[in-house]
Amino acid sequence: MENVLGLLRVRVIRGMNLAVRDLRSSDPYVVLTMGNQKLKTHPVKKNLNPEWNEELTFAAVDPTLTVKLEVFDKDTLTVDDGMGDAEFEIQPFMEAVKVHTEHPEEVPSGTIIRRLAPSRQNCLAEESSIVWVDGKIVQYIVLRLHNVECGEVELQLQWIKVPKSKGL
Repeated sequence: MENVLGLLRVRVIRGMNLAVRDLRSSDPYVVLTMGNQKLKTHPVKKNLNPEWNEELTFAAVDPTLTVKLEVFDKDTLTVDDGMGDAEFEIQPFMEAVKVHTEHPEEVPSGTIIRRLAPSRQNCLAEESSIVWVDGKIVQYIVLRLHNVECGEVELQLQWIKVPKSKGL
């Protein structure tokens, strides 16, 4: 735990307009990778607009890492089919955590700390906001999937401070 800065909780909310990989639908699940940590959601049967609402938690050790997201179609008899991928940087979120957790009493709930615009350099489908909500820093993200004909995944990031951790 000595190298851990804190915990990064990623709530995988839902997928939207995902690609068909079976006959008429897909059984999608999400795999998130940060550094050497890999976590995944459960598959949702026959749904191109699945709602996972699952929280996956990474031990954050390097604020410069990116998180890679991959969506797969769960298959029983064959290898799972890819349904697209995306990635996002955690550095802007980590910078907001570092700056705004020093004097939390000075920040009203609902304050937008930073906005990130979609560009050719990122996978954002729409503007992403880093917000101070009830004493916590939260980022809302919608990622456009690459290497596939269609699909987006909605996420929420939250920072969890760990007692006796190195901190930011």
